[in-house]
Amino acid sequence: MKRNLLISIWMTLATTVLLGIVYPLVVTGLAQVLYPRRANGELIESRGKLVGSRLIGQPFTSPGYFHSRPSAAGPAGYDPTQSGGSNLAPTNKALLDRVSASVQTLHAENPNAPIPIDLVTASASGLDPDISPAAAEFQIPRVAKERKMNQDDLRALVQQHTEQRQFGFLGEPRVNVLGLNLELDQIHAIQ
Repeated sequence: MKRNLLISIWMTLATTVLLGIVYPLVVTGLAQVLYPRRANGELIESRGKLVGSRLIGQPFTSPGYFHSRPSAAGPAGYDPTQSGGSNLAPTNKALLDRVSASVQTLHAENPNAPIPIDLVTASASGLDPDISPAAAEFQIPRVAKERKMNQDDLRALVQQHTEQRQFGFLGEPRVNVLGLNLELDQIHAIQ
């Protein structure tokens, strides 16, 4: 009995040290060596000021910017400490009201275009930094009008920021909203 107790204590300590200290340090070290930018959050600076992360979505509400997906992370949205979806059922009144309000707002903005689903639904994390090319295309008339730009020039910029599927088959084409908005500010600031 005493021997079994000692073995269990030693195994607990050994696995705690191995899996709780050694393994995380090795993985962190490898990440820092192999993928330092990603391991550090792909932080983006503009004019010497930290403006966000390429990996975490944030709200853009001005009409001169491309808007991100809605967020259910935290009460005000886009809170990285409360990442997660709303977990509301498709028939939940709160979800239906929020989506309906978003649809009405977007329909008023661009009445003749179909509304891409990612502009009215939150992602599973609530912090998705990307939108679909269709969602970016939907917003081009508003952004072009606000910035007094040619829609074709803006469309070309969206194309430049469209990332294709990883390895040609993983995921979907996407546009990073923060990267697009930062370049938009650099080449054609709001007048």
